[in-house]
Amino acid sequence: MKLVTKSLERAYLSLVDPLVDRLIRFGVRPNAITTVGALLVAASAVGFAFGWVRLGGALLLLSGVVDTFDGQVARRGGMVSKFGAFYDSTLDRVGDGATFIGIAVFLLRAPGVAWRIETAVLCMIAVLSSLLVSYARARAEGLGLECKVGIVQRAERLIAIGVPSVIVGAGPNGVVLQVITGLLAVLSTVTVVQRFVYVYRLTEGEATESKQ
Repeated sequence: MKLVTKSLERAYLSLVDPLVDRLIRFGVRPNAITTVGALLVAASAVGFAFGWVRLGGALLLLSGVVDTFDGQVARRGGMVSKFGAFYDSTLDRVGDGATFIGIAVFLLRAPGVAWRIETAVLCMIAVLSSLLVSYARARAEGLGLECKVGIVQRAERLIAIGVPSVIVGAGPNGVVLQVITGLLAVLSTVTVVQRFVYVYRLTEGEATESKQ
């Protein structure tokens, strides 16, 4: 199960098709788009850390939009490369960590925030679990298995943090960001387990069939 369904993805991609075409016509390279997206995430993390939560959320959502362009430009413009895929994946992981680090810094410094240490621990869990979600997919694909299962992937994380941050900010005493962080820590961990079970069933099924 995915919160951002295939139908929603297709609808979004159809909306941004004209912009992707313009980027290709102007000769914009996919790696340049990836770099811009990473810089936006870094700026978002700084915004969260300094308490500019709405700005941080807006920049995070914008980075997610930009992040969808590089792959489209690469595929449709005939610019797919192994380094480009590696570069994109690596900077995405940096962005995942930076976002939660920025949120943790804010919640540790902001006045009136309860459960500071507990929330910082949840941010650490969210960083680790989000990295494991991506690693599990990459490792499975390295074994020749497609592994896109799971309730919370990168798109869901960006939306879950960005939208509430833009609409309501951090909330009273940072409670909105605390709740979001806690939910993502739990749901990302669930996603890791879902992918582990999925790959286990696939590989054990292959092993069983080979013995018959």
